[in-house]
Amino acid sequence: MTLQPDAAGDSPPGGDEGPRHRPIVSFAPRGGRMNDVQRRAFQAHADTWLVERPQVDSGIDHQALFGRVAPLVLEIGPGMGDATAEMALARPEVNLLAVEVYKPGIAQTFSNLARRAVTNVRVLRADAVEVLRTVIEPGSLAEVWLFFPDPWPKRKHLKRRIVSAEFAELVASRLRPGGSWWMATDWAPYARHMMTVVSGCPSLVNPHAGDGGWAPRPSFRPETRFEKRGLAEDRAIFDLHLIRMDPSDSNT
Repeated sequence: MTLQPDAAGDSPPGGDEGPRHRPIVSFAPRGGRMNDVQRRAFQAHADTWLVERPQVDSGIDHQALFGRVAPLVLEIGPGMGDATAEMALARPEVNLLAVEVYKPGIAQTFSNLARRAVTNVRVLRADAVEVLRTVIEPGSLAEVWLFFPDPWPKRKHLKRRIVSAEFAELVASRLRPGGSWWMATDWAPYARHMMTVVSGCPSLVNPHAGDGGWAPRPSFRPETRFEKRGLAEDRAIFDLHLIRMDPSDSNT
């Protein structure tokens, strides 16, 4: 699938938004009120799946968090966790740390994990960018998943898009050599933005560059509710797959 550059709805990756008095976050503050089902799920399963920030401030102890050592995958924004549970079942060989800020979404994720008897997921309530900056050690991640992030389509909100040049460099620095960054969106302007950003990151290689740059949907990713909504509204789905280059292979 080929997309032509289009200024409408796009913004320069990594652009300077001017003076800031507080960090710009890529999520909108939402109410944290849980319904009865979510409240029961949170109370029943938090001890099993919830990771508190102090538990990881000194780094990720795989044995302590997951009861085993396995390749670590970071999912940013699992939402309600339905796709997360399915992906974890499809990838039993990995430890999946899902980072979410929305408490009702975390509770619903617990419900989905319990329904499918998932054991290889832990959920951290935090800002994913801050977790990458201060918790995840360089070169420690096998994969990063960012599926259907908020596209922030209004021009005044473009600076909130999580994918930026700075963010791409941050993700690349946390991936181990050969590690993968998977992304997907149903918003064409954001897809163009993503492609522009990752194409400018020297630490990342696009194995599908010769085929237009877009990747096929990975076999482990189910058709999410966001994807179904996009397809119902006649929007195309764009997948990206980037690989962290081994620094020893660089000519620089």
